[in-house]
Amino acid sequence: MDGRAELELRHLRCLIAIVEYGSFTDAAIELGVSQASVSRTLLALEQALGTRLLHRTSRTVTPTTAGVQVLARARRVLAEAEALVREAAVGHTRLRLGHAWSALGRHTAEFQRRWHDLHPDVELHLIRHNTPTGGLAEGRCDLAVVRGAIDTRHYAHALVGHERRCIALAADDPWARRRSVPLAEVRERTVVVDRRTGTTTVELWPEGARPVVEHTHDVDDWLASIATGRCVGVTPQATATQYRRVGIVYRPLRDAPPVPVRLVWHREDPHPATDAAVALARGLW
Repeated sequence: MDGRAELELRHLRCLIAIVEYGSFTDAAIELGVSQASVSRTLLALEQALGTRLLHRTSRTVTPTTAGVQVLARARRVLAEAEALVREAAVGHTRLRLGHAWSALGRHTAEFQRRWHDLHPDVELHLIRHNTPTGGLAEGRCDLAVVRGAIDTRHYAHALVGHERRCIALAADDPWARRRSVPLAEVRERTVVVDRRTGTTTVELWPEGARPVVEHTHDVDDWLASIATGRCVGVTPQATATQYRRVGIVYRPLRDAPPVPVRLVWHREDPHPATDAAVALARGLW
């Protein structure tokens, strides 16, 4: 140890108060402490940083060159600390539901309406994040809708329903005139796949009877590729609900296994509203 005092938020508040109010006396009044306490706190801050922060005369208090730099950083640090406190305070009064593509599909709007009616004290936010966990791993949400593989070592999950698969086609594609398309026939086409967050892989077809695959990076690129007519896409019904686009049509895909839809959350730190969200989603399916 070098004998320096540890830096604390109260040290930064003291420095800011002295500069903003122009004197130790007025800073003490603002902080609700004695003038001697203000002097000791400033001294502790200067010792912790190893530099003088203020020029003091009988009439004025002005920051040194180092003081100007520390003052700017102190304001940012305190703002971040206050934001952290606010975030913690509202954490359980807000539920962030992440998803990569299609949220809860055709049930999304009804889920939002019922949540508002049943849990008016917990504000629901839907967050789209183009990662396999819909933003859960990145800390963007408290709970996520996932239709792909799950890392059960780190995440708990609950199955809330299944969705049938459909095929996405350009509106002028000859197959667009069909009422449905067999899965086996899709091997004749080029299938566009989002291997990061999509639900389709070549394993959907038997080995030796698999289509040519092209890869995209998100749903917008996926739709753009299909609209050209060169490719088709295989996707859960939720995509057809959420992404109705001019130039794209969706048709049921026969003989294809359904897609499981799960809600996923951090195993060690579930949001208090997790069980309520699972129950509501299951009730809608």
